[in-house]
Amino acid sequence: MLASWEIKFRPEAESIRRMAKEFAEKEIAPIADRMDRENKYPTDLFEKMARQGLFGMCTPPEYGGTGLDLLSTAIAAEEIAKVSMSASGIIGIQAAVTAAPIAKFGSEEQKEAYLRDMATGKRIGAFCLTEPVAGSDAASIETKAVAEGDEYVLNGTKTFITQGEVADLALVFAKTPGKESEEVTAFLVDKGKSPFRVGSKIEVMGLRGTGTAELLFENCRVPKENVLGKEGDGFLVAMMTLNESRIGVAAGGVGLAQAAFDIAANYAKQRKAFGRLIGKFEAIQWMLADMLTQIHSARLLTYHAAYLRDQQRDFVKEASMAKVFASEVAVEATRRAIQILGGYGPTKDYPLERYYRDAKVLEIVEGTSEIQRLILAREILQL
Repeated sequence: MLASWEIKFRPEAESIRRMAKEFAEKEIAPIADRMDRENKYPTDLFEKMARQGLFGMCTPPEYGGTGLDLLSTAIAAEEIAKVSMSASGIIGIQAAVTAAPIAKFGSEEQKEAYLRDMATGKRIGAFCLTEPVAGSDAASIETKAVAEGDEYVLNGTKTFITQGEVADLALVFAKTPGKESEEVTAFLVDKGKSPFRVGSKIEVMGLRGTGTAELLFENCRVPKENVLGKEGDGFLVAMMTLNESRIGVAAGGVGLAQAAFDIAANYAKQRKAFGRLIGKFEAIQWMLADMLTQIHSARLLTYHAAYLRDQQRDFVKEASMAKVFASEVAVEATRRAIQILGGYGPTKDYPLERYYRDAKVLEIVEGTSEIQRLILAREILQL
């Protein structure tokens, strides 16, 4: 039976939710803590997720995917994140941030060459925008791509690249010198044909086990037919991709917060202090009430943003609202859950300390909270 705050989905979306939930509990939950502890990329899990079809959710059926709408993929992301935000992040990078822009902007040859392999896990993708000197200010990237005959020669360093440690297909954004100014162009860099190197593996506080690394492009020769979209369209490709992927991050934040709430609520109904259940104390009750209210609000914001995108309506403002609110709700919900569990909260006996670290990272990836507020202000004021 659904709780009063839960949502009943249409049959197709409910089937996706149930599939994701069952897979997460059976295949991801047993290794989630180990992924975090060892910070080692889960190759076996990657292969299982590929067989389950989780990487093809954003890919059209004619290229080996299922072509789900964004609302269905957000529902799946929420269920996966309840068990492991790292696993949810891997799916997002593979399906929504690398494959989806190929489906949207790619030529027929590019789609045939890469989408089926991405959906089936034969290729591992990476989205390469951030650099040591350019994070939020994406227009300041320094990676260069200079045309030489039928190729471009790429030189530059990308950092904080999820799946970078294991990727063999990198969506790389680089500046292409023009007659009057330097524009940004997107490239599909196939490691087998255009070799690049993995630099430092990056130790992160959250979203561990996702192969986060630095990638080095040194005289990397990329055929001109591997330009994604047109030369100079790179910034458009990046921003449109991030606008959609922020909804997935928001869904992950909702799942993370919900999992923390469930642990705290169950604990409050079992733990006794001063001769009675701690759930009978107003301090605990009010924390739980605020947590659930915020989580449900974040969920509705997220699903509304996904709905607008699926209806091909403007959703940029709603995606930023969902992302900033859901990520901050995840931080607050996990913090409060740790507080409710008292001394057990920060221990490894419960996954809350892992949830807390993961939640904090969500305020930074795919555009920081500050950047989301900047986007919102521009959308509101149109100045």
